[in-house]
Amino acid sequence: MKTHIVKIGNSQGIRIPKILLEESRIGMDVELVVQHEQIIVRSLKKTRSGWDESFRKMATNNDDKILDEEHLASQSSWDSTEWVWD
Repeated sequence: MKTHIVKIGNSQGIRIPKILLEESRIGMDVELVVQHEQIIVRSLKKTRSGWDESFRKMATNNDDKILDEEHLASQSSWDSTEWVWD
């Protein structure tokens, strides 16, 4: 689909047809990225989106241990005498 750049105040922009927005499932917030002389418009992902499901899977697989506990249990004598743990 071809379009043209239009003046919007001191800026310029393009009009994106509704059908393209629906097909791409792009919402109101987008991210613009310039790569290889192209402007890419993509949906802005919400911060930490999908984390709840990932944490549930980790708990199911018993992958939700704090790694530091393992490291503290296996520390050397140098670790326990030279370091100050607060």
